[in-house]
Amino acid sequence: MQILEEVASTARGLRFTELLERTGMPKGTLHRMLQALTEERLLNLDARDQTYRLASRVFQWAHKVWDEFDLRGAAEPELVRLRDLTGETIRLGVLEDDSVLYVDQREVPQPLRLNNGVGSKVDAYASGLGKAILAHLSLERRRALLSAVEFERLTPNTIVNRDELIHQLDLTKARGYAISVDEQNVGISSVAAPVLNHRGEPIGAIGIIGPSFRLPVDRLHALGRDVIEAARRISGNIGEFAMSIAVQPRPLGPDRADVHCAIPASAFLGEGPHWSAADGKLYFVDILAPAVCIGDPVAGTYRALPLPELIGFVIPRRRGGFVAAMHGEIRGLDLASGDITTIVRPEADRPGNRFNDGKCDRAGRLWAGTLAIDTAPDRGRLWRIDTDGRAMEMDRGFHVANGLGWSPDDKTFYFTDTQKQVVYAYDFDLASGEIANRRPFITVPEGEGKPDGMTVDAQGFLWVAHWDGWCVTRYDPQGKVDRVINLPVPRPTSCVFGGPDMQTLFVTSARIRLSAGQLAEAPLSGSVFAIDTGIKGLPENVYGG
Repeated sequence: MQILEEVASTARGLRFTELLERTGMPKGTLHRMLQALTEERLLNLDARDQTYRLASRVFQWAHKVWDEFDLRGAAEPELVRLRDLTGETIRLGVLEDDSVLYVDQREVPQPLRLNNGVGSKVDAYASGLGKAILAHLSLERRRALLSAVEFERLTPNTIVNRDELIHQLDLTKARGYAISVDEQNVGISSVAAPVLNHRGEPIGAIGIIGPSFRLPVDRLHALGRDVIEAARRISGNIGEFAMSIAVQPRPLGPDRADVHCAIPASAFLGEGPHWSAADGKLYFVDILAPAVCIGDPVAGTYRALPLPELIGFVIPRRRGGFVAAMHGEIRGLDLASGDITTIVRPEADRPGNRFNDGKCDRAGRLWAGTLAIDTAPDRGRLWRIDTDGRAMEMDRGFHVANGLGWSPDDKTFYFTDTQKQVVYAYDFDLASGEIANRRPFITVPEGEGKPDGMTVDAQGFLWVAHWDGWCVTRYDPQGKVDRVINLPVPRPTSCVFGGPDMQTLFVTSARIRLSAGQLAEAPLSGSVFAIDTGIKGLPENVYGG
């Protein structure tokens, strides 16, 4: 059982040496047990990378368990726990046609409380529980269901435009939870997360619901992590992918003198920082707001420009304006006018994917990676967008495509798969834009967070932000740790050099899916930090198209 649990704990599979280290078993004993588990079709040995993975018989057992799954019985402890935690009404619902049927509820005495909703129905498109379920349906089923819905404006906040609702559902899927503010009834708000089966399909949702004055938007988002955790406990974590709610303990020791908060902010998922020497501004995005942010590190301020869809990054263009990744498209963006134009749609065949991080090489070509919105494994691809707008697929099979960078001599390209804990290196040819010979360059131990965004300095060292790791690490050109710089937030996301001497490392961060307790410990989560490195960085490039 210990071996199966270790293999099930990671999506990438485990080699014999890793299992030996994790289990502490004698080598001969482990060999015999792995052979027996393989013969019983409980494990497979992948000949491509010599890793052990769960085999078909495990999933046959899972099917049997889910055929007999009692949603109300499994949810009962979580309904009580969430009620006691929040002091609000907790509801469990299932999808019935295009409505949500409330099948269970727990409440606490309050001066103002809701009626018992068990047995009642609400419109799925106008409720937190409904949007949590709709967001996680297959695209085909969601499309069929929404095409038959007759939208009704129940309140001034009800979404009645189908396209706007679809964008909201994509945002919900990326966040992992849904919020509803005065959509079904004026004065009632909620936050909810889906309960997923072993195939990642929603079988219901659990949500916190109450008066809007007790559940303002900031509190709804802070409770998002709690409803995700409750939903996962109900299902035993079976249907979840790489969406993290676990955080490593904060490192001991005082705050560093060379680290300060440059731009106080509350970004859900701050990402993609780009320093513009021309105007002394730091451009970055909040993927899950969604918004483009323009920061002034000298003044310590920023302004956020809301956008209609998920955004992965924003980079200046040589001709003026910006290039941005919005959902599965690369678009031109004029921040002054708000005009948005499509440049290319490389992921048109994968509507469940979105672009994540992106950067330009020194020839002005754009490189960007994609991932599944629900972070399902191995659906991501790496794209090169030439200056004439043509898209070329360069690699595929990534789980969470993330940080990119190039060595100062332009002979090596770096690319991160966050969920696989790996930064890859490729041979790179600047003239042709071709890459070859992918190999692991850095493997981050699971106890040190996950590698996220990165940048490269003038000495060829990589600076990598560690999601859930409270730090940025500098690696030498051989992939060895040079230094670790601890931060006052658990989720640093990316970094870039900037400032008048290009020696300041700006680091973005996130507050998404952090609990109220975690935010109390790290209240600056979502802000931008500045590290005085004393090391000159390389300027980021602009898009030549």
